[in-house]
Amino acid sequence: MKKFTILTCLAALGVTSGVAQAEMRTEDGFPQRPITIIVPYGPGGGSDTVARALGNAMGDVLGQSVQVVNKPGGGGLAAVPDFMTAPKDGYTILQGVDIAVANHVAGRLRESPAETWSPLCATQITFSQIYVRPDDDRFSNFESLLGYTKQNPGELTIANVGNPGVKESLLMTFMKDEVGLDMRSIAFDKPSERYASVIGGTVDVLLEQPGDVRSFVEAGQLKPVLTFFSERPAAFSEVPTHQEMGATFDPLLRFRGFFLHPDVPEERRALLAEACEAAFQSEDYQTFNKSKYMDLVDSYRGPDAFKTMLSNEIELYRVAFEKAGL
Repeated sequence: MKKFTILTCLAALGVTSGVAQAEMRTEDGFPQRPITIIVPYGPGGGSDTVARALGNAMGDVLGQSVQVVNKPGGGGLAAVPDFMTAPKDGYTILQGVDIAVANHVAGRLRESPAETWSPLCATQITFSQIYVRPDDDRFSNFESLLGYTKQNPGELTIANVGNPGVKESLLMTFMKDEVGLDMRSIAFDKPSERYASVIGGTVDVLLEQPGDVRSFVEAGQLKPVLTFFSERPAAFSEVPTHQEMGATFDPLLRFRGFFLHPDVPEERRALLAEACEAAFQSEDYQTFNKSKYMDLVDSYRGPDAFKTMLSNEIELYRVAFEKAGL
C-alpha cells in the first residue's frame, strides 16, 4: 500500500495532523501548490457549492488548498477549452455534470466524458423534479398543472439550464409526447437567475434537482409537484413520479463529478482519486450531501465505477435521442 493511501485513510477518519498532511504526496512531491477546480457554471448554484464543499474536504485530506474557479457560459461548455489546454500535471480538475453527457451525445461537446476525459470521482447522484410556486392559483399539484397546459398549450414557461439544456429538452419532449405536458423552455446559465425567475413570477415552472433548491422549498417559495425517478424517495413521499403520471421513459441520472486530463501522470491521478474518496467520506462532506438530499441514493463513484456509469448514461442518451427524434 502506498504511503499516500494510508494517509488518506487517516485523514478521512479525522487524523489530519500537519505531519500526515505534509507527507501525503507522490514520489515527485505532488501537490506542491494549490489545485484548481474549474466549475462550468456561475457562483452560488448547486455545482459551485458542491465543488467548494469537496474542494475544502480534499484540501484537508491533502494538506494543500483546493481553489474553485467559475467559468460559466455555453450551457456548461465554455469551461472545456480552459481545462483541455491547461498543463496536464494534475493541478487542474474539471467539474462535469450530467449535461456534459447529453451535450456529447448531441454533438455539442466533442470530447467524451467517459473516454476523452479521465473520470476521477462522482460525489453527487440524484434526480430531477418539477417545481411551482405554492401561491400560484392556476395549479397546486401536477395533475392541475398538466390540465392547465392541455387547456393552454405552450402558454406556460419552464426555467431550464443551459442553451437550452439538452437533458432538460429531452425530459420535456418526452413529457409532452407521452402525457401532454406542453411548456416553453427558457434557458439560464446562472442558477440564481433561474430560481429568481420562477419565485418572482416571470417564469411559471422550474426544472431542477432537489438539493439545489432545498432552502427555497423549506422557505415555502417553491413546491415540488413531480419527481423524475423510478419510485418515490422517502423525502418526497407525497410527490408522484413521472411514471405514475403515465410516462414510460428512463428518467436519466443527475450527477456531479470531477475529471482529470488523461495525460496526467498515473501516480498523480491515483493520489487524487484516493483524496476524493476520503473527502467524500469525511464528516463535513457527508453532512453537506445530506443537507442536499444526496443521501437518498448511492452518491459516490470512484474512477472505474464512474467511467462505467458514464458509458451507460451515454448509451441511454443515444437511445433517448433516437426516441425523441432529435
